[in-house]
Amino acid sequence: MTVSRLLTEAAARGWSIGVAESLTGGLVTASLVSVPGASSVLRGGVVAYATDLKTELLGVEADLLAERGAVDEAVAAQMAAGVRRVTGADVGLATTGVAGPDPQDGQGPGVVFVAVSTPVASEVHRLDLEGDRSQVIDDAARAVLELALTLVRGGAGENCDTPPIVFPEVTDK
Repeated sequence: MTVSRLLTEAAARGWSIGVAESLTGGLVTASLVSVPGASSVLRGGVVAYATDLKTELLGVEADLLAERGAVDEAVAAQMAAGVRRVTGADVGLATTGVAGPDPQDGQGPGVVFVAVSTPVASEVHRLDLEGDRSQVIDDAARAVLELALTLVRGGAGENCDTPPIVFPEVTDK
């Protein structure tokens, strides 16, 4: 499972994780904490569902939000960087988008941006997801965790000599 592998890879690098969620409303953080021992890697999560909280809690530029709305690539990138700062984490994950059924900020249901920021790389992906509200949310959470795993594996890390912590697989998800 991606979640266990992500936690194991981050621990092997001596990296901690912080999560900024809008669209997913805490699902990404809940997925991480469902794995025993996650507290050795997970610093915390911020659910900034309301647009103003993205600025107040995560430092997303108010002008950017006013100009483009919350469902935007640059907003996702700033959320990921902001959660690293506010939680003191090495890796920041972020989700923003429209689960539906109604459009938001000029974007239709299923438009999602996931972002990950690490000490060595940052990346944002636009997703055009299909399905009902819960499917879009589930797929967005899965996508940001997969992106995080890819970037954490690819990063050189500064504490690579830290002994890895192996997290058990969780199969009930």
